[in-house]
Amino acid sequence: MPATTDFDPIDFLERAVRTPSADDVGPMRDLLVRELDAHGVEATVDAAGNVLAERGGAETGDGNATDATHVVLNTHLDTVTPHVPFERDDDVVRGRGSCDAKGPLAALLDAFLAVDDVRLTLAATPDEERLSTGAAALDLDADAFVVGEPTGLDVCNAARGRFEAEVRLSGVNAHAAEADAGVNAVAAAGEALTALRTFDATRGPPVHDALGPPLLTPTVIRGGDATNQVPDACTITVDRRSVPPEAAEGFREALEAHLRDAIDDAVGVEVALAIRPTPFLEAFETPADAPLVTALAAAGGGEVRPFSAATEAAYFAARGPTVVFGPGSLADAEGPVAHADREYVRVEDVRAAAAALREALSALG
Repeated sequence: MPATTDFDPIDFLERAVRTPSADDVGPMRDLLVRELDAHGVEATVDAAGNVLAERGGAETGDGNATDATHVVLNTHLDTVTPHVPFERDDDVVRGRGSCDAKGPLAALLDAFLAVDDVRLTLAATPDEERLSTGAAALDLDADAFVVGEPTGLDVCNAARGRFEAEVRLSGVNAHAAEADAGVNAVAAAGEALTALRTFDATRGPPVHDALGPPLLTPTVIRGGDATNQVPDACTITVDRRSVPPEAAEGFREALEAHLRDAIDDAVGVEVALAIRPTPFLEAFETPADAPLVTALAAAGGGEVRPFSAATEAAYFAARGPTVVFGPGSLADAEGPVAHADREYVRVEDVRAAAAALREALSALG
């Protein structure tokens, strides 16, 4: 059974939301390390800026952990800009990071400090909102992974991935008065945009049972340098929300071939994945009957469903059963919550998430 501690997740949450962490996670990282130290847990900060700590599980005579179930508890320390100041309104904590993801962090930390019969690793990452440099640097093997994000206390056992690519169209400059002498790359963007709408029906992966269809969205278009010149270049940035089994390079190759078939041969066509220092977030699915999923669903009472956004859970899912779980919501009936000026989390939901995590982790022991 879980041990008792004097850790108060709401007190920690209030201090965390008061600590800006959009431009610099250092103060938030220091707050977490100090909190762990105050409860007798030594934390380390690795070269990528991750906060790592371990506890729980029986030990052998030589100090090594036994074969107790090992669970990694992960969430992120960073938030999006701009910082939104802390406010407390009865049962509601408001401010940047309150639900994404300092509320989930408070619940994870409560369970981490309370549960003794499972080996636990706490891994708090610094760069989830941008490039996931912290999570990409982790090398953790475990029996299960819980990623803290605002899920409304539902157990999210799957999520789409996210890729970004640039469609590059090339033509030939000419004077606009002699347009036929050139090849208009901006005009070719019309053919490209039409072809993007037919890509999944032609070359995309099948509709996924849990996640549904993949999504392909053009988000940015740039082209042309002068108002009296036929443009020789145009780029269209596309956002891809993938479903299994699609991988980033396979998507790139298929999209380039599809566009090449649809666009005039006089126009050059290239599709390039965005350059980033870390792997793209791939789609994942943990079976709904996995012990981690059923234990957490039973303890928290929420639905088992996909998560609507890409998360660092993608990096862990290849290593073991992974779920996304936490208090708060990405959006409510009034509109966006996470990343919005009205970001908030309910105190009772943070406590409920902490209690569900305690119970579920103990059940896995």
